[in-house]
Amino acid sequence: QVQLVESGGGLVQAGGSLRLSCAASGSIFSSNTMGWYRPAPGKPRELVATITHGGITNYVDSVKGRFTISRDNAKNTVYLQMNSLKPEDTAVYLCNLKYYSGKDYWGQGTQVTVSS
Repeated sequence: QVQLVESGGGLVQAGGSLRLSCAASGSIFSSNTMGWYRPAPGKPRELVATITHGGITNYVDSVKGRFTISRDNAKNTVYLQMNSLKPEDTAVYLCNLKYYSGKDYWGQGTQVTVSS
């Protein structure tokens, strides 16, 4: 089993920054991608950013140039540096770990609120 614990959410003014962290514990194998998701209109959630164990990243267009995902494999932790935050970034951000086999795990989420 894998447990994911997020931290770093909060309330920030538009234009501000936050850094989210997600620590994975349990039986972790290296063949995984970790990432962040958030709810989106018309769907349960949208991909915000993902990063493979080898460091290949992917972002939704709306956050490119503002958000940076990174990971520390030794600590099984993924980070999301969020800069130039906008009110539309307000959401519960969910951490995900997905093995290449397709099995995946979710954290409980951390609230990010951006005031205008």
